[in-house]
Amino acid sequence: MRYRPLHGRPAFTLIELLVVIAIIAVLIGLLLPAVQKVREAANRARCNSNLKQLALGCHSYHDVFASLPRNGSQLDLKTSHGGGADRGTGCCGVAAPHWSWIARMLPFTEQQNLYIEAGAPNNKMSAGRDSLLAIATDLKILYCPNDRSPRVRNNTANLEGFAVAVGNYHGVSGSNWGTDSYPSEGSFNSPYRHLGVNGSYNGLEKGDGLFWRADIRYGNLKITSITDGTSNTFMIGEDVPELNAHNAWPYCNGANGTCAIPPNTGVTIPTGSPPSLGPTDWWNWPERYSFRSRHPGGLQFAYADGSVHFIKDSIGLQTYRALATIKGNEVASED
Repeated sequence: MRYRPLHGRPAFTLIELLVVIAIIAVLIGLLLPAVQKVREAANRARCNSNLKQLALGCHSYHDVFASLPRNGSQLDLKTSHGGGADRGTGCCGVAAPHWSWIARMLPFTEQQNLYIEAGAPNNKMSAGRDSLLAIATDLKILYCPNDRSPRVRNNTANLEGFAVAVGNYHGVSGSNWGTDSYPSEGSFNSPYRHLGVNGSYNGLEKGDGLFWRADIRYGNLKITSITDGTSNTFMIGEDVPELNAHNAWPYCNGANGTCAIPPNTGVTIPTGSPPSLGPTDWWNWPERYSFRSRHPGGLQFAYADGSVHFIKDSIGLQTYRALATIKGNEVASED
């Protein structure tokens, strides 16, 4: 028997291994931004589609009811907080039918069954097991894939103790900002207080845009009331639920925001004292009842004509506010 000598296979040297690892690291470094860019484009496209569907739903609602969907309780149309003869049902909570424009529009976004289960718009939000299950339902059409906020919360503003689903899209209340009792309410210290073209600071109760939490008290709103032009007027914008405690899609005080506050406040613009970014200041409603996103560089708005546009963080505040009003006669361009 003859034996052949065993010859070892040549191995990589340490230097060669380090070179290969370095090359792989460089390739990954070059590839990762491209992958992230593609992912962001896909997420933005899906978000764009959601906003467009919501805007078209508003138009379909308008075709049937000759009005855009409204916010608030329709059982007592006098005041939000009020007193004496003008006492209303209040702005807040699930013990009354404080339904949002989104809840009223459910049948026009293929959610007829959920609409019936909720008992909108006449039943109080906590009417029973079915309504409580409905208000805790996370809707795919209200989800931006760039956001990772919890989708159901038990500590949303005014609804503490109830499981309520949040949303990434809010109706645009306009450009004005204050409180329903300003200037007598000294606790409102927001630097963004702003007089609207309707002569009111009260963006909560009397906005100069398309949607605000008590707009049902002012009757129907027709598309023809948008004298600034539907292609020049914001209808629906983005929000990040973990940065805004006033966020709950079924609820009139959780489905709207003002453009008096700059875009992406709480994301790129700090709020509070000491100044804060992120969720630590999410209860600071005078500075966070507004619009923001997780898209780099800006956020998306559906306009009243059904189109969707990306608005950059760098947009001038005056222009941003002008795009939020329905009849301010401003000349505004998003560029």
